[in-house]
Amino acid sequence: MNYMVGFISLNVYALIVCLLLMTVFFSKKRQKQVEDQSYAHFLIFNALATASGIVLGILVTPSFNTSEFILEIANKIYLICLMCWSCILNYYTMYISFLNKRKDRKKVLSLYKKIILVAIFILVILPVQIEATDSGAQATGASLVFFYTFLAAGFLSDFISILTDFKNITSKKYLPIYLLLVLGLFSVSVQLVFPQLNYLVNPCTVLITLVMYFTIENPDIKIIEQLNIAKDQAEKANRAKSDFLSNMSHEIRTPLNAVVGFSEAILEENDIEQIKSDAKDIIMASNNLLEIVNGILDISKIEADKMEIVETEYDLVENLNGLAKLMIPRIGEKPIELRTKFAPDIPSILYGDGGKIKQIVMNILTNAVKYTERGLINLEVNCVNSGSECKLVISVEDTGRGIKPEKIDSIFNKFERLEEDRNTTLEGTGLGLAITKRLVEMMGGKIVVQSKYGAGSKFTVYLKQEIRAVHTNVKREITYDKLVDISNRKVLVVDDNKINLKVATRMLTPYHLNIEECESGLECIDKIKEGRSYDLILLDDMMPKMTGTEALKELEKIPDFHTPVVVLTANAIEGMKEKYLKEGFKDYLAKPIDKLELERILYTYLAYKEKKEEIFEPLPEDLYDINKPLHQDTN
Repeated sequence: MNYMVGFISLNVYALIVCLLLMTVFFSKKRQKQVEDQSYAHFLIFNALATASGIVLGILVTPSFNTSEFILEIANKIYLICLMCWSCILNYYTMYISFLNKRKDRKKVLSLYKKIILVAIFILVILPVQIEATDSGAQATGASLVFFYTFLAAGFLSDFISILTDFKNITSKKYLPIYLLLVLGLFSVSVQLVFPQLNYLVNPCTVLITLVMYFTIENPDIKIIEQLNIAKDQAEKANRAKSDFLSNMSHEIRTPLNAVVGFSEAILEENDIEQIKSDAKDIIMASNNLLEIVNGILDISKIEADKMEIVETEYDLVENLNGLAKLMIPRIGEKPIELRTKFAPDIPSILYGDGGKIKQIVMNILTNAVKYTERGLINLEVNCVNSGSECKLVISVEDTGRGIKPEKIDSIFNKFERLEEDRNTTLEGTGLGLAITKRLVEMMGGKIVVQSKYGAGSKFTVYLKQEIRAVHTNVKREITYDKLVDISNRKVLVVDDNKINLKVATRMLTPYHLNIEECESGLECIDKIKEGRSYDLILLDDMMPKMTGTEALKELEKIPDFHTPVVVLTANAIEGMKEKYLKEGFKDYLAKPIDKLELERILYTYLAYKEKKEEIFEPLPEDLYDINKPLHQDTN
């Protein structure tokens, strides 16, 4: 009986220590970190185990004359609390050893919880017998055997987890686990020799919990660590901002210098051929500048999770064939042969975001041209068709500079340009491949890089698309005929910027149209209300006082107003075309104005009296010529 009183008193002291720890721990506001959350549950189950152990110790005293059923329930509650305490420590050990480095740790935790529930169920249904004596109580039975087996498995798991992090084996974060192994073996050994001393476990668990408080939770150290982390992050952000501004300044000024320089040269030049040559260089520099702006907009939209997949029907071979031809001016005078090879079984019409696939391939091709001085660039597209699904394999292989093995993983980082000292003459923001990888992942695909330094690289993209048509005879709709005379048609251009009005008017002049200008949506509405009629209205959206969208709503309220209104806007980010079409605009024309897009708009809406019906048009016979090079330097 004296043994019982002594051990119950020891457990009461252990409970008091545990409650004091809980008071200190939960009185402070804490971050939702795995370590803190684990320790919170650790404390709770330690307190429950100690309290249930005290209750069990009191119930087994002969003076209480407790029924076997009550004793069995009390004993199983005690074992369950100890089991949960052990499992939390086991999960914590796995987390600090290797789980914190894995992305699937939430799945592991979910699986671990299920294992615990199964173990508790088994513990509950298995029998246990408790024999109360004057010198203590002795528990036996299958339930107790399972409990010790489960604990042994947990100890083994802790040991294996520590071995996976062997280089940090001396870290103080493992001290509670080492203490658990020592005290656990000690208490189990004592209990096996003296079964009546089964209340030694709780003081040991409380001691481990107390030690863990000083290894897992030191408020002053954590505050300093958090301040250091915040400082490092702020410094990195500041450096990234400075690098970004410096990079952007260089990249934007380079094409801008060409635009300004050649524009000034044209003013002083009399030779018409030289003027045309300078104008072509201005256009090329302007396109480079536009690519930089689009890249910044794309990466910003991706990071804000606002980039959307816009799925439509498209012809992959035609798109990529045309894209490859656009690479020829980029190659310029370099002795590079650009080859294309399209598998003959590629479906003629696919369903998906063809625009983003085109952007992905363009970024990879641009990168290949940039880092290849001579030799070959091969664009190859293969596919595996299964039912209505097409698995695309798009690869771009070059004989360029290649990438060092240790640098391959970093090429998809933002603003990353490899070997800056070697590539100082190359233009680019370092956003192209970062955007490419994010777009591929958004579309459910993957991109693989193979490279040999000094010999070349190969980028392979794997994507799945839906098949809409397999045959090469594609149904096309001709919506306009360039032979139709559209001269003298009336076009109203609405823009609050006088320079933009001048640019639009100059681009419309070759079509011999009757062009009128106005500088606000209100003025446009007044012209219509005055009875003036137009065949087409090009309407800017972002204007003061009244936006183009608001002006369109007011125009639609005017009786007998049926003039097609096309939005003319610099708001050219992904998804804006669909937004404007939903608002009621007939079509969409982005700034800076693309000549081919402008021509499409004009002939679509001004040649309306002579539109042709839908016809079947076969694709060009040489479209699938897989051996035909698009560009070959003859030098």
